[in-house]
Amino acid sequence: MKRIVLFLLTNIAVMLVLSISARILGIDRFLTSNGLNMGMLLAFAALIGFGGSFISLLMSKTMAKWSTGAQVIERPGNHEEAWLVDTVGRLASKAGLPMPEVAIFEGEPNAFATGPSKSNSLVAVSTGLMKSMNRQQVEAVIAHEVSHIANGDMVTLTLIQGVVNTFVIFLSRAIAYVVDNFLRGNDEESSGPGIGYFITSIVFEILFGVLAGIVVMYFSRKREYRADAGASELMGDRRPMIEALRSLGNLQTGELPKELAASGISGKGPMALFSSHPPIESRIAALQSAS
Repeated sequence: MKRIVLFLLTNIAVMLVLSISARILGIDRFLTSNGLNMGMLLAFAALIGFGGSFISLLMSKTMAKWSTGAQVIERPGNHEEAWLVDTVGRLASKAGLPMPEVAIFEGEPNAFATGPSKSNSLVAVSTGLMKSMNRQQVEAVIAHEVSHIANGDMVTLTLIQGVVNTFVIFLSRAIAYVVDNFLRGNDEESSGPGIGYFITSIVFEILFGVLAGIVVMYFSRKREYRADAGASELMGDRRPMIEALRSLGNLQTGELPKELAASGISGKGPMALFSSHPPIESRIAALQSAS
Protein backbone atom coordinates (compact mmCIF):
# COMPACT_ATOMS: atom_id res chain seq x y z
CA MET A 1 0.00 0.00 0.00
CA LYS A 2 2.72 2.48 0.96
CA ARG A 3 4.76 1.83 -2.15
CA ILE A 4 1.79 2.65 -4.41
CA VAL A 5 0.68 5.83 -2.67
CA LEU A 6 4.27 7.05 -2.32
CA PHE A 7 4.86 6.43 -6.01
CA LEU A 8 1.71 8.34 -6.93
CA LEU A 9 2.54 11.30 -4.70
CA THR A 10 6.10 11.48 -5.99
CA ASN A 11 4.90 11.18 -9.56
CA ILE A 12 2.36 13.99 -9.13
CA ALA A 13 5.00 16.22 -7.52
CA VAL A 14 7.49 15.59 -10.33
CA MET A 15 4.85 16.16 -13.01
CA LEU A 16 3.80 19.46 -11.42
CA VAL A 17 7.42 20.64 -11.24
CA LEU A 18 7.96 19.78 -14.91
CA SER A 19 4.66 21.38 -15.88
CA ILE A 20 5.35 24.61 -13.99
CA SER A 21 8.87 24.72 -15.43
CA ALA A 22 7.38 24.47 -18.92
CA ARG A 23 5.19 27.48 -18.19
CA ILE A 24 8.09 29.52 -16.81
CA LEU A 25 10.30 28.65 -19.81
CA GLY A 26 7.56 29.75 -22.21
CA ILE A 27 6.84 26.34 -23.75
CA ASP A 28 3.09 26.83 -23.31
CA ARG A 29 3.34 30.19 -25.07
CA PHE A 30 5.25 28.55 -27.92
CA LEU A 31 2.58 25.85 -28.30
CA THR A 32 -0.23 28.39 -28.59
CA SER A 33 1.43 31.41 -30.22
CA ASN A 34 0.04 30.67 -33.69
CA GLY A 35 -2.95 28.57 -32.70
CA LEU A 36 -2.86 25.36 -30.73
CA ASN A 37 -0.57 22.79 -32.34
CA MET A 38 -2.25 19.51 -31.37
CA GLY A 39 0.61 17.29 -32.54
CA MET A 40 3.22 19.21 -30.59
CA LEU A 41 0.92 19.42 -27.57
CA LEU A 42 0.46 15.65 -27.56
CA ALA A 43 4.22 15.11 -27.81
CA PHE A 44 4.79 17.60 -25.00
CA ALA A 45 2.11 15.94 -22.85
CA ALA A 46 3.65 12.50 -23.38
CA LEU A 47 7.12 13.80 -22.54
CA ILE A 48 5.96 15.38 -19.28
CA GLY A 49 3.52 12.58 -18.42
CA PHE A 50 5.86 9.65 -18.95
CA GLY A 51 8.91 11.64 -17.84
CA GLY A 52 7.33 12.33 -14.45
CA SER A 53 6.34 8.69 -14.03
CA PHE A 54 9.75 7.28 -14.89
CA ILE A 55 11.59 9.78 -12.69
CA SER A 56 9.31 8.70 -9.84
CA LEU A 57 10.05 5.05 -10.60
CA LEU A 58 13.81 5.65 -10.50
CA MET A 59 13.41 7.45 -7.16
CA SER A 60 11.02 4.85 -5.67
CA LYS A 61 13.49 2.91 -3.51
CA THR A 62 15.18 5.99 -2.13
CA MET A 63 11.88 7.70 -1.36
CA ALA A 64 10.45 4.57 0.29
CA LYS A 65 13.46 4.21 2.58
CA TRP A 66 13.38 7.89 3.44
CA SER A 67 9.65 8.07 4.19
CA THR A 68 9.48 4.92 6.33
CA GLY A 69 12.92 4.98 7.89
CA ALA A 70 13.53 1.48 6.53
CA GLN A 71 17.01 0.17 7.28
CA VAL A 72 18.53 -2.24 4.77
CA ILE A 73 19.87 -5.36 6.47
CA GLU A 74 23.48 -5.60 5.29
CA ARG A 75 24.44 -8.14 7.93
CA PRO A 76 21.72 -9.76 10.06
CA GLY A 77 22.11 -8.67 13.67
CA ASN A 78 19.84 -11.32 15.18
CA HIS A 79 17.94 -14.51 14.37
CA GLU A 80 14.84 -12.55 13.29
CA GLU A 81 16.75 -10.53 10.71
CA ALA A 82 18.58 -13.65 9.52
CA TRP A 83 15.26 -15.45 9.04
CA LEU A 84 13.84 -12.44 7.17
CA VAL A 85 16.78 -12.24 4.76
CA ASP A 86 16.75 -16.01 4.21
CA THR A 87 13.00 -16.06 3.57
CA VAL A 88 13.11 -13.20 1.06
CA GLY A 89 16.04 -14.85 -0.72
CA ARG A 90 14.35 -18.25 -0.88
CA LEU A 91 11.06 -16.87 -2.21
CA ALA A 92 12.84 -14.59 -4.70
CA SER A 93 14.83 -17.57 -6.00
CA LYS A 94 11.64 -19.60 -6.35
CA ALA A 95 10.11 -16.72 -8.33
CA GLY A 96 13.17 -16.57 -10.59
CA LEU A 97 14.33 -13.21 -9.25
CA PRO A 98 17.75 -11.92 -8.17
CA MET A 99 18.06 -11.18 -4.48
CA PRO A 100 16.24 -7.95 -3.55
CA GLU A 101 17.45 -5.61 -0.84
CA VAL A 102 15.82 -6.53 2.47
CA ALA A 103 14.91 -3.86 5.00
CA ILE A 104 13.06 -3.55 8.28
CA PHE A 105 11.36 -0.47 9.68
CA GLU A 106 9.75 0.53 12.95
CA GLY A 107 5.98 0.72 12.90
CA GLU A 108 2.65 -1.03 13.02
CA PRO A 109 1.99 -4.11 10.82
CA ASN A 110 2.91 -3.34 7.22
CA ALA A 111 5.19 -4.41 4.38
CA PHE A 112 6.04 -3.19 0.91
CA ALA A 113 8.12 -3.91 -2.16
CA THR A 114 9.41 -1.30 -4.56
CA GLY A 115 12.17 -0.57 -7.04
CA PRO A 116 12.65 0.41 -10.69
CA SER A 117 13.14 -3.14 -11.97
CA LYS A 118 13.10 -6.82 -11.03
CA SER A 119 16.88 -6.74 -10.64
CA ASN A 120 16.86 -3.56 -8.53
CA SER A 121 14.17 -4.01 -5.91
CA LEU A 122 13.51 -3.73 -2.20
CA VAL A 123 11.35 -5.74 0.21
CA ALA A 124 10.68 -4.09 3.58
CA VAL A 125 8.79 -5.45 6.58
CA SER A 126 7.74 -3.57 9.70
CA THR A 127 8.63 -4.60 13.23
CA GLY A 128 4.92 -4.59 14.01
CA LEU A 129 4.25 -7.21 11.35
CA MET A 130 7.03 -9.43 12.66
CA LYS A 131 5.61 -9.25 16.18
CA SER A 132 1.93 -9.58 15.30
CA MET A 133 1.97 -12.58 12.95
CA ASN A 134 3.44 -16.05 13.15
CA ARG A 135 6.29 -17.02 10.85
CA GLN A 136 4.07 -18.69 8.25
CA GLN A 137 1.82 -15.63 7.98
CA VAL A 138 4.80 -13.29 7.68
CA GLU A 139 6.23 -15.56 4.99
CA ALA A 140 2.93 -15.31 3.08
CA VAL A 141 3.06 -11.51 3.27
CA ILE A 142 6.65 -11.57 1.99
CA ALA A 143 5.58 -13.93 -0.81
CA HIS A 144 2.90 -11.40 -1.74
CA GLU A 145 5.51 -8.63 -1.98
CA VAL A 146 7.90 -10.83 -3.96
CA SER A 147 5.02 -11.57 -6.34
CA HIS A 148 4.62 -7.83 -6.94
CA ILE A 149 8.26 -7.72 -8.05
CA ALA A 150 7.94 -10.87 -10.17
CA ASN A 151 4.84 -9.45 -11.88
CA GLY A 152 6.69 -6.22 -12.69
CA ASP A 153 3.97 -4.26 -10.93
CA MET A 154 5.94 -1.07 -10.41
CA VAL A 155 6.75 -0.82 -14.12
CA THR A 156 3.13 -1.62 -15.01
CA LEU A 157 1.93 1.14 -12.72
CA THR A 158 4.47 3.52 -14.26
CA LEU A 159 3.15 2.87 -17.76
CA ILE A 160 -0.47 3.29 -16.67
CA GLN A 161 0.38 6.46 -14.77
CA GLY A 162 2.29 7.78 -17.77
CA VAL A 163 -0.69 7.26 -20.07
CA VAL A 164 -3.17 8.97 -17.74
CA ASN A 165 -0.70 11.80 -17.06
CA THR A 166 -0.41 12.38 -20.80
CA PHE A 167 -4.16 12.72 -21.16
CA VAL A 168 -4.37 14.96 -18.08
CA ILE A 169 -1.83 17.41 -19.49
CA PHE A 170 -3.17 17.25 -23.07
CA LEU A 171 -6.84 17.72 -22.19
CA SER A 172 -6.26 20.40 -19.54
CA ARG A 173 -4.24 22.54 -21.95
CA ALA A 174 -6.59 21.97 -24.89
CA ILE A 175 -9.58 23.04 -22.79
CA ALA A 176 -7.61 25.97 -21.35
CA TYR A 177 -6.81 27.17 -24.87
CA VAL A 178 -10.51 27.17 -25.82
CA VAL A 179 -11.51 28.95 -22.58
CA ASP A 180 -8.75 31.53 -23.00
CA ASN A 181 -9.83 32.32 -26.56
CA PHE A 182 -13.43 32.68 -25.43
CA LEU A 183 -12.49 35.07 -22.61
CA ARG A 184 -10.34 37.24 -24.87
CA GLY A 185 -13.07 37.46 -27.51
CA ASN A 186 -11.95 39.56 -30.49
CA ASP A 187 -8.74 40.76 -28.89
CA GLU A 188 -6.21 39.86 -31.55
CA GLU A 189 -3.44 42.14 -30.36
CA SER A 190 -2.11 39.89 -27.61
CA SER A 191 -0.10 36.86 -28.68
CA GLY A 192 0.23 33.69 -26.72
CA PRO A 193 -1.91 32.45 -23.84
CA GLY A 194 -3.44 34.84 -21.34
CA ILE A 195 -4.13 34.54 -17.62
CA GLY A 196 -7.32 32.58 -18.37
CA TYR A 197 -5.23 29.86 -20.02
CA PHE A 198 -2.91 29.43 -17.04
CA ILE A 199 -5.67 29.41 -14.43
CA THR A 200 -7.89 27.05 -16.42
CA SER A 201 -5.06 24.62 -17.19
CA ILE A 202 -4.14 24.41 -13.49
CA VAL A 203 -7.75 23.86 -12.44
CA PHE A 204 -8.30 21.12 -15.02
CA GLU A 205 -4.95 19.48 -14.27
CA ILE A 206 -6.11 19.08 -10.68
CA LEU A 207 -9.59 17.91 -11.70
CA PHE A 208 -8.40 15.43 -14.32
CA GLY A 209 -5.61 14.35 -11.96
CA VAL A 210 -8.21 13.25 -9.42
CA LEU A 211 -10.10 11.30 -12.08
CA ALA A 212 -6.83 9.78 -13.30
CA GLY A 213 -6.11 8.68 -9.72
CA ILE A 214 -9.33 6.66 -9.75
CA VAL A 215 -8.18 4.85 -12.91
CA VAL A 216 -4.73 4.10 -11.46
CA MET A 217 -6.20 2.85 -8.19
CA TYR A 218 -8.54 0.53 -10.11
CA PHE A 219 -5.54 -1.16 -11.73
CA SER A 220 -3.74 -1.19 -8.39
CA ARG A 221 -6.57 -3.17 -6.80
CA LYS A 222 -6.45 -5.66 -9.67
CA ARG A 223 -2.72 -6.16 -9.07
CA GLU A 224 -3.34 -6.99 -5.43
CA TYR A 225 -5.49 -9.96 -6.41
CA ARG A 226 -2.72 -11.18 -8.70
CA ALA A 227 -0.09 -10.78 -5.97
CA ASP A 228 -2.28 -12.76 -3.54
CA ALA A 229 -2.57 -15.55 -6.09
CA GLY A 230 1.18 -15.38 -6.74
CA ALA A 231 1.90 -15.67 -3.02
CA SER A 232 -0.25 -18.79 -2.86
CA GLU A 233 1.76 -20.32 -5.71
CA LEU A 234 5.09 -19.48 -4.08
CA MET A 235 3.88 -20.94 -0.76
CA GLY A 236 2.41 -23.98 -2.48
CA ASP A 237 -0.81 -23.46 -0.55
CA ARG A 238 -3.42 -20.70 -0.45
CA ARG A 239 -4.16 -21.14 3.26
CA PRO A 240 -1.15 -19.19 4.63
CA MET A 241 -2.10 -16.14 2.54
CA ILE A 242 -5.72 -16.42 3.64
CA GLU A 243 -4.67 -16.64 7.28
CA ALA A 244 -2.30 -13.69 6.86
CA LEU A 245 -5.13 -11.59 5.40
CA ARG A 246 -7.46 -12.60 8.21
CA SER A 247 -4.82 -11.68 10.76
CA LEU A 248 -4.20 -8.35 9.01
CA GLY A 249 -7.92 -7.62 9.11
CA ASN A 250 -7.94 -8.02 12.88
CA LEU A 251 -4.86 -5.88 13.50
CA GLN A 252 -4.70 -2.18 14.35
CA THR A 253 -2.46 -0.86 11.60
CA GLY A 254 -1.93 2.54 13.25
CA GLU A 255 -1.52 5.89 11.51
CA LEU A 256 0.50 6.29 8.37
CA PRO A 257 2.61 9.40 7.75
CA LYS A 258 0.48 12.38 6.73
CA GLU A 259 1.58 12.20 3.11
CA LEU A 260 0.35 8.58 3.00
CA ALA A 261 -2.80 8.96 5.11
CA ALA A 262 -5.15 8.69 2.12
CA SER A 263 -3.98 5.15 1.39
CA GLY A 264 -6.12 3.44 4.03
CA ILE A 265 -8.12 0.45 2.82
CA SER A 266 -11.79 1.25 2.41
CA GLY A 267 -14.37 -1.17 1.12
CA LYS A 268 -17.40 1.10 1.46
CA GLY A 269 -18.43 4.51 0.29
CA PRO A 270 -16.86 6.75 -2.38
CA MET A 271 -13.36 6.54 -0.87
CA ALA A 272 -13.17 2.92 -2.05
CA LEU A 273 -12.54 4.39 -5.52
CA PHE A 274 -9.27 5.87 -4.23
CA SER A 275 -8.12 2.78 -2.33
CA SER A 276 -5.00 1.05 -3.58
CA HIS A 277 -6.17 -2.27 -2.10
CA PRO A 278 -9.47 -4.17 -2.33
CA PRO A 279 -11.32 -4.97 0.92
CA ILE A 280 -9.66 -7.86 2.74
CA GLU A 281 -12.90 -9.85 2.63
CA SER A 282 -12.88 -9.67 -1.18
CA ARG A 283 -9.26 -10.79 -1.36
CA ILE A 284 -9.97 -13.78 0.88
CA ALA A 285 -13.03 -14.69 -1.18
CA ALA A 286 -10.99 -14.53 -4.39
CA LEU A 287 -8.39 -16.91 -2.97
CA GLN A 288 -11.02 -19.31 -1.66
CA SER A 289 -12.80 -19.44 -5.01
CA ALA A 290 -9.61 -19.97 -7.02
CA SER A 291 -9.39 -23.39 -8.63
